[in-house]
Amino acid sequence: MSTLMDSSAANVAVIGCGHVGLVQAAGLAELGHRVTGVDLNDDLVKRLGTGEVHIHEPGLPELVSSGLASGNLTFTTAYEAAVPEADFIFLAVDTPSTMGGAADLRNIRAATRSIAGSLNGKNPIVVNKSTSPIGTGETIGSILRSGLLDANRLPRIVSNPEFLRQGRAVHDFFNPDRIVIGGRSPEDTQEVAGLYTGLSGTLIITDLRTAEMIKYVANSFLATRVSFINEIARLCEYLNVEIDEVVSGVGLDPRIGPHFLNPGIGFGGSCLPKDVAALRYMGETFGVSTPVLSAVQGVNQAQRTSAVRRLRARMGTLEDKVIAVWGVTFKAETEDARESPAVDVISLLQNEGATIRAFDPAAPASAPEHVRRTYASSALEAARGADALAVLTDWPEFRRVPLVQVKSVMEGSILFDGRNLLSRAEAEAVGFAYLAVGRVARSPNRRRTDA
Repeated sequence: MSTLMDSSAANVAVIGCGHVGLVQAAGLAELGHRVTGVDLNDDLVKRLGTGEVHIHEPGLPELVSSGLASGNLTFTTAYEAAVPEADFIFLAVDTPSTMGGAADLRNIRAATRSIAGSLNGKNPIVVNKSTSPIGTGETIGSILRSGLLDANRLPRIVSNPEFLRQGRAVHDFFNPDRIVIGGRSPEDTQEVAGLYTGLSGTLIITDLRTAEMIKYVANSFLATRVSFINEIARLCEYLNVEIDEVVSGVGLDPRIGPHFLNPGIGFGGSCLPKDVAALRYMGETFGVSTPVLSAVQGVNQAQRTSAVRRLRARMGTLEDKVIAVWGVTFKAETEDARESPAVDVISLLQNEGATIRAFDPAAPASAPEHVRRTYASSALEAARGADALAVLTDWPEFRRVPLVQVKSVMEGSILFDGRNLLSRAEAEAVGFAYLAVGRVARSPNRRRTDA
């Protein structure tokens, strides 16, 4: 571990203007660097150039506008307009899962080849921000060699994994708990560290492969916590034990803590599922058994089918039933529906003959067409005439919808709270038959005191 060193303003190119790349570009511009965001999507680049942000991320539109106004932030589709003058080049492109679970590196390879073709003999520090398998830094280096005039010069490769939570990415950029930087050269890692001068996170300097591994282990451990508490929640349902009280009691142990111990219909999004799959695939590649990761994936998938099973058990049949769904994105404060548990549950319900009316504050365009066709204009409109209501994403707005009003517009009285978001007492007080994950009827003898 180390402390951040000072650095003057640098010329930075960020390749890829998705969730990670755009926050990185706008954040570095706010720190005083001259940043050019590069993306091959011409329409996206034009919109970003006018300050129109395509991502639902609190604080990001304002951050981009600030960078544009200061002149520190620009956007282009041309590598040759950004790479030749760059002191640092950040790779922030997608690495989706392949069918077998491996991380797909085609975007990284293509972007690196484009960088190599635009270097003009320079040897800037190339920083991999994309989550990618152990050894990717070396792959990037081998591709970049073709762009160096001096074949004896080593490409300057650094791994700087991101730990940005969707919905809180801007906050996390400026308030990091740690900044991990791995490379072959201490000088290169310290130069990258200097870009973050002014931020207070703990700095961890290590080698390339260790930095790459830290990212995968962090996400896989968080996923493990989610699957573990979901498995315990299912057990609590059968044992008549209140999961909320279990989580409260366990989370107070400082060795454990309360984070990622929220029962629900499982984890999703663009990070945890693919990172667990990729780490497991790496284990299989090298003959290392990873039964814990396999169990994490299995429990996570079972949460989707468990939600449908519980609704079916209460309703008798799902055929021709109208089910209102609140939430389509994989979590609140994002427009991202990739690997969303809510999408899976909706698909399973439709497969059993249910009619879905869904509402999500972000109205995610990334959801499949068969889900988008179900969108209603509001949470209340989604519930109108429904036989049941299923809360599948933890948007805080849903807590503010009066349940008495929701109940009055519905035909049925079943409320499945797949995120344990709402108040059981309030739901039952207005006549709902309330189902949740690991929650049972409360005993008047149960109480908690803070001594």
